[in-house]
Amino acid sequence: MATQTLHAPSRPLRLAAPVKGVFAALARAFAASSGAQDRYDRVRRLQALSDAELAERGIARDDIVRHVFSDIFAV
Repeated sequence: MATQTLHAPSRPLRLAAPVKGVFAALARAFAASSGAQDRYDRVRRLQALSDAELAERGIARDDIVRHVFSDIFAV
């Protein structure tokens, strides 16, 4: 019976970590960008409402940005 042992080269393993890090950073940047665009759109929609419509929602015009980002910034 013959036994075969394979030795994987170490170079691909050393290169894999930085490449993985780059793709992880790109994924985080894309997710952050997408979330920022959603928040910007929400601010714009609320700014387009009248003061009466904002009051119905319990939001003052000066508090629109604070309202949209309230989950991130505890103010």
